[in-house]
Amino acid sequence: MLPITRWTVQTETRPDGSILVEPNHALGPYPDRMTDSLDYWAAATPDCTFLAQRGAENEWDRVSYADFRRRARSVAQWLRGQDLSVERPIAILSGNDSDHAVLGMAAMYAGIPYAPVSPPYALVSKDFAKLRHVFDLLTPGLVFVSDGQVFSRAIEVVVPPDCRILVGKNPPPGRRADLIADLFSESDSALPEVPTDSIAKILFTSGSTGIPKGVITSHRMLTSNQEMLRTVFPFLRDEPLVICDWLPWNHTFGGSHNFGLVLYNGGTFYLDKGKPVPGAFDETIRNLREIAPTAYFNVPKAYEMLVEHLRRDKSLREQFYSRLRMTFYAAAGLSQHVWDALDELAIQTRGERVPMLTGLGATESAPFALCADGENSGAGRIGLPVPGVRLKLVPGAKLEARVKGPNITPGYWRQPDLTRAAFDDEGYYCFGDAVRFLDPANPNAGFVFDGRIAEDFKLATGTWVSVGPLRTRMILHFAPYLRDVVIAGHDRDEVTALLFPDPEHYARLQSEGTSQEILEGLLETFAATSTGSSNRVERALVLVEPPSLDAGELTDKGSVNPWAVLKRRADVVERLYSDADADVSILSANIQVNGS
Repeated sequence: MLPITRWTVQTETRPDGSILVEPNHALGPYPDRMTDSLDYWAAATPDCTFLAQRGAENEWDRVSYADFRRRARSVAQWLRGQDLSVERPIAILSGNDSDHAVLGMAAMYAGIPYAPVSPPYALVSKDFAKLRHVFDLLTPGLVFVSDGQVFSRAIEVVVPPDCRILVGKNPPPGRRADLIADLFSESDSALPEVPTDSIAKILFTSGSTGIPKGVITSHRMLTSNQEMLRTVFPFLRDEPLVICDWLPWNHTFGGSHNFGLVLYNGGTFYLDKGKPVPGAFDETIRNLREIAPTAYFNVPKAYEMLVEHLRRDKSLREQFYSRLRMTFYAAAGLSQHVWDALDELAIQTRGERVPMLTGLGATESAPFALCADGENSGAGRIGLPVPGVRLKLVPGAKLEARVKGPNITPGYWRQPDLTRAAFDDEGYYCFGDAVRFLDPANPNAGFVFDGRIAEDFKLATGTWVSVGPLRTRMILHFAPYLRDVVIAGHDRDEVTALLFPDPEHYARLQSEGTSQEILEGLLETFAATSTGSSNRVERALVLVEPPSLDAGELTDKGSVNPWAVLKRRADVVERLYSDADADVSILSANIQVNGS
């Protein structure tokens, strides 16, 4: 049985050609604040583990709902005694851990906005440009880091002297700092009620379409979005949710969607310190040997890596699938071959497939907005607007998706010009994404992602190039050798591509001396499947230098910023449209294709 509600939509086509799509299933009531959920579960299941993380002895250190609430409310009392406000909020520079979680919930109790900031801005960046930008927008009054010595350089260079420092351990040299554990014994007395439409936190976008923007996230956005999730996934009401998750809390997928999902439904959150990169993924596998999740959330790259481990290890496979009700991916497209492999492994292990779900959302939608129903799932399919969300489709070269609902942000922090640009005259938030009907005769079949509108461009011939679908098709065709692709060709006669190789698989091709032959062959066969100049890649170039975070080519969540790549590597793009130099790996497709 599918762990998902089946719902339908009604559509209305307006005289201007826009289409309204609204679910027939109503959204139920939701609490005013996420802290209300913590209050409820701390009373109903006080001894149940809410949060668990590996301790010094590599055993799971567990924090119960009652103890987590006590810590959060104690820290909230201390926060209210500091010089903090909406104008002087809290900035959290370090990653996921129990102290981060306690401080975030304490800020919600105290009515003081907080902003979890991407750790690479402070630890990886050499010039701290994005961190300075964030601080200029926030003007924080308090900064928290898990380890003051690890973050000492960023604190010294960026954090103003009048900003208070709170640490998990190791105060930074030369700065006064408080230890968060010392605050857990503060008084847990009554706290004032925080308005539901006040700011809970400010989440900064990854910068894939420019510099990071501070998305205002209210308490109502978070609670209404969690009720949407519970409405769509009714099994959450009936059994304890268990997840093992690494996704960073400075992003909406990990910090609002997954963390909130566990809290809202009284589940248990195991903090995974692994990541989907070679070496670090071993920690994820170790955790999954011990923790059998009831739902699993991750990015496509992690599923690609997980498939290889599941294939090789029967005991891991049996543990992973023992009580799994659903899997879910976001942040990028999942290759169909990975999807098929997961289905095959599930059937082999338990006699049935486990639904793989996804949808369409954004930081601005908290993030759940559209979701596939499990039966109409597949690569690129994003389903229907979920109960509580109204979708508007605006015609143009493509159908542009816009949404409205209680989960939609009121705007960007201290950036009114960006706020105005993000909403239309009816108050719909403009995703910047295009969608198309899976079956135009049957709206209830859902929608298919049709690329980002701003990425599309025209060739010199006037032919539109739909970048999103072309990029996805190319990555699938070249799997597993490519990590990402940047499409070029604006105002040119033909389409070309810059290829970021998958380091592991590409290195193997190079060691075998077959990289040129295999990639040229793949480009030839890719061209053979093209129908015209808009989806035919004439030449491609393999980029040895990976995308740069400091140059804005790589966002902190690991996605490539195509605009920054094309700008920074304009000379490389130019070489694709001129005679190839001998020291550049130019791959050519020489198949003639009719049409345009």
